[in-house]
Amino acid sequence: MTTPEAEPEQGGAPRPEERLERAVRAAEQALIEYEIAVETFRVEVENFSRLHEQRLGSMYARLEELEAQILEARAARTQDPEDRRRADEARARLLPIPGVEELLHGWMDGDGLFPEASAMLTDRAVRPPQRVRPSEEARRLYRELARKAHPDLAQEEDERVRREEFITRVNAAYARGDEKELRELAGEWAAGPTPERRPSRAEELYDRLEWLAQRKELLTVLAKELEEGAIGSMLRLAPDDPDRLLEEIAEQLAAQVGEREAELAAALGQT
Repeated sequence: MTTPEAEPEQGGAPRPEERLERAVRAAEQALIEYEIAVETFRVEVENFSRLHEQRLGSMYARLEELEAQILEARAARTQDPEDRRRADEARARLLPIPGVEELLHGWMDGDGLFPEASAMLTDRAVRPPQRVRPSEEARRLYRELARKAHPDLAQEEDERVRREEFITRVNAAYARGDEKELRELAGEWAAGPTPERRPSRAEELYDRLEWLAQRKELLTVLAKELEEGAIGSMLRLAPDDPDRLLEEIAEQLAAQVGEREAELAAALGQT
């Protein structure tokens, strides 16, 4: 990679390396802020997805079961092979994968490990998510730690590794909304070594700017996937009150269940 040659200092003007250093620092801080925003949204999407399944999963399952029963009643009435095929396909979608439970001795079904089995393997109790997102204090602590300890601020490989390991612990505590652990991590970082930033040569700074640009592109792709996904799109409808959104969806699903139950009763000749 070619870089412009250093210009002699004239009239106190900054050297090219100094201008590059300022550009790199600005790009690093911008990238860190962007990563914080993307990670914050990722955690919100993940927690909202769990809560969505916990609160509404049974209603979706009920709708699928009613759909299968309606198609089965229609097939029984018409004796049409095409109606029978649709009914069989709908029923097959509700059945577990054959042989999975027997193969894994009750530890797993078609959707993955049972919660009880997962708890036994991880030594963690089975607890439903208590919140859609971490508290404001947890969010504040996370942002503060991410800005101070982000790996992108490291100039040496050993320091980068140390920061990556630390930020991994920070991310895990934030995903759990654990304010106590985040405070402890803040104290740990404050007591740890603070490496001095060494001056960088112009070529290294240009390489750094290129890496930061590539990282931003990857984060942009991730952010787009999160925003355009089913849960992300749903969450963006009510970012300030996702619980109310779940209640509204639950009301809509309850109405659909009622309509499908009435349709099934009619198909069975019960009305």
